[in-house]
Amino acid sequence: MPDQTEDGAPSMRDLRARLATGTIWIAAARLSTNLLGLTTTLVLARILIPADFGLVAFGTTILWVVGSVTNMSLSQALIQHRAPTPAHFQTAWTLNAARGFLIALFLCLAAKPAALISHEPRLFALMCVLALGPILDGFQNPRTVMLVRDLIFRQQFALQVSAKLTALVVSIVFALIYKTYWALVLGTLAGQAAGLAISYLLFPFRPRLNLEHYRELFAFSVWLTLGDVVLTLNLKFDSLLIGQFLGRAPLGVYAVGDNLAGLPTKEAMTPVMSTLFPALAHLVHDRGRLGAAYQRAQTLVAAAALPAGIGLGLIADPLIRLTMGDKWLGAIPVVQILTLVYSIMTLAMLAQSIALAAGETRLLFKRDLQGFLISAPVVGVGMYFGGLMGILYVRIFLAGVGIMLNMQVVKHISGLSIIAQLSANARALVSVVAMTLAVLAVALAAPMGHAAPALVASIALRVAVGVLTYLVSTTALWLLQGRPGGPEDELLRFATRLWDRARANRS
Repeated sequence: MPDQTEDGAPSMRDLRARLATGTIWIAAARLSTNLLGLTTTLVLARILIPADFGLVAFGTTILWVVGSVTNMSLSQALIQHRAPTPAHFQTAWTLNAARGFLIALFLCLAAKPAALISHEPRLFALMCVLALGPILDGFQNPRTVMLVRDLIFRQQFALQVSAKLTALVVSIVFALIYKTYWALVLGTLAGQAAGLAISYLLFPFRPRLNLEHYRELFAFSVWLTLGDVVLTLNLKFDSLLIGQFLGRAPLGVYAVGDNLAGLPTKEAMTPVMSTLFPALAHLVHDRGRLGAAYQRAQTLVAAAALPAGIGLGLIADPLIRLTMGDKWLGAIPVVQILTLVYSIMTLAMLAQSIALAAGETRLLFKRDLQGFLISAPVVGVGMYFGGLMGILYVRIFLAGVGIMLNMQVVKHISGLSIIAQLSANARALVSVVAMTLAVLAVALAAPMGHAAPALVASIALRVAVGVLTYLVSTTALWLLQGRPGGPEDELLRFATRLWDRARANRS
């Protein structure tokens, strides 16, 4: 039987073990799906042109904005619910299905005006086909959220990897045969359809129309819905501006570069974020344990995400030249700048998890609204004076604003001061600076050639120097500070357990 506290909640030791196991499964799923996604992007980038990616990015941005307006965050409501019944799942399924059809109808009705306004006739058919996506999502099995709630992630691994593999095969085969942007759309839809089918194969559920608990579910999700609207506008406002005023090719370069830049930090953060929300939900009545658990998870994420994100930016030039070709050289500064943006944002991105666990959805909406009111005019000014590069530079400033807003959320819920939150990441920050200086010194001392072997050698050298410098710097700082608790301590404890288990198996 799992360890429990006197009030029946799981003990910290049990939560840590379940969190670690769940994180490993999610990390494996994320690594697998994003390797598949990265493979798809790189292959399609060789076949298609930036304008193809830009057209699809413009259509999907409209879809995301419309989706956020109607997003009801029912999964989070079910996760936080103490004892959801079959009627709760049926209500969630009914609401999601209705939402999917409404989004699809709106997209089809808006397709013609959007095509006329953007002077892009291909957008009409594209949006009508994209409308199938919300319908597929609306029919998803709502019982899958219980796996997240109970920190069980094996089935989610199978579900996500199968869907992504289907998308990869369909999109690449279609692109090789027809060499058209439709490969991006049809691959996505095929992946959604595969995920839908597998969700019902793995988790038996009989859908029924039921609205019995809609008020109860809405009571939790209403502020999340409003927050999602603002957050999506905040995240996609720059893409809408680029697509409308700078053109499809710049949007394609920006969208692909943005996607690549975010991969390392998302891979480090998503496994912890997915497990942290349900884990922290058990600790909301103990502020001290809540803050300690958050701080431990956040410093672990930063220690992995900061070097991974900054490291990608340091090898972006040879990597893009090698894998995507000269037609994508414009994506190099996009990746270099946005890896910095995404990396520094990891210092406080887990604020979402602790706020959801505490039920502070209104606080999240306030944060998102403040962020949008600051970012919208700043992004507009950046584009007006600097075009695409202007937007990239102002995003660095906005990342700093986002960190402060997130840290205020954490401070309100857990009592951790902003100084305490920043100081917990000091070793990671100093080590990343040392890593960056070392890699830049190597790049200056050994300029790369443009032939494939020279590019591979340049990437390998930069990665080796960066990894070694970061590990040595982090370890040295940890030892100088007297081996305080943190990511290094967690890693040492984990390695000790593996060593003890290996010795026990040998004996």
